[in-house]
Amino acid sequence: MKSLSGRVAVVTGAASGVGRGLVDRFAAEGMKVVLADVEEGPLAAAVDEVRAGGAEAIGVRTDVRHEAEVQHLAERTLEAFGAVHVLCNNAGVETGARFADIPTASWQWVLDVNVWGVIHGCRTFLPLMRQQGEGHIVNTGSGASFSASLPTFAPYITSKFAVLGLSESLDMELRAGGEDIHVSLLAPIARTRMTESERNRPRGVAATDADPDRVKVLDAIRAGNEVMAIEIPEIAGMVVDAILAERFYVVVGAEHTVTALEERIAWIRGGPAAEQLAL
Repeated sequence: MKSLSGRVAVVTGAASGVGRGLVDRFAAEGMKVVLADVEEGPLAAAVDEVRAGGAEAIGVRTDVRHEAEVQHLAERTLEAFGAVHVLCNNAGVETGARFADIPTASWQWVLDVNVWGVIHGCRTFLPLMRQQGEGHIVNTGSGASFSASLPTFAPYITSKFAVLGLSESLDMELRAGGEDIHVSLLAPIARTRMTESERNRPRGVAATDADPDRVKVLDAIRAGNEVMAIEIPEIAGMVVDAILAERFYVVVGAEHTVTALEERIAWIRGGPAAEQLAL
């Protein structure tokens, strides 16, 4: 795709944060946009704002944990616009604790959204892109796709390592097959509500906002984001550039990622593990 104008984009986790930034940039590029989110009120407000800006847009309330809901998202997309050219599997959540204290329900929630949500998206939309003969999938990973240095974040880190592996594998398979469908891995550093993910936790998943270990780590993340984060519109611009260039990695703060990978290589070669955040 040398131009996005007139094409169709689907974005999950679209009501706020990076997802909303992607929607706004796609709309500015002249795309028709489908916003998917689990929060109905913010989703409806976002759709109204995007339409008020002159873009063609629909909203589909979607819980990406459930394959049937992702399939419904695809059906609504085709009903409204007849095609899908860009899919952004962006919805993500986070919760945790010290490893031994994380309940099974918390693991299930994070992996269902962050991993199975991406799997459902790819499995549902890839056949549609193949019918068209072109398309691009953007899967949102994280700095946690490359570094396991955050204590109390085991479910999130596990999920984002999985998204990296899935995305690399799928992209290599598509390129080896000569298909005109490409994949990008987005690893953003942005000021978003990710640290407030528990607002959407399902019944049975315990809140952790009173856990002193969690509070300390989340405060450190927020402080770090104030220093390292770039503005969401800039991140969205990086994604558009990657789609047009058919580039896999979209890494914000790439120097930090390279450092983390160099530390892992040294560790593999027998050196000490990199210093972790101390609690």
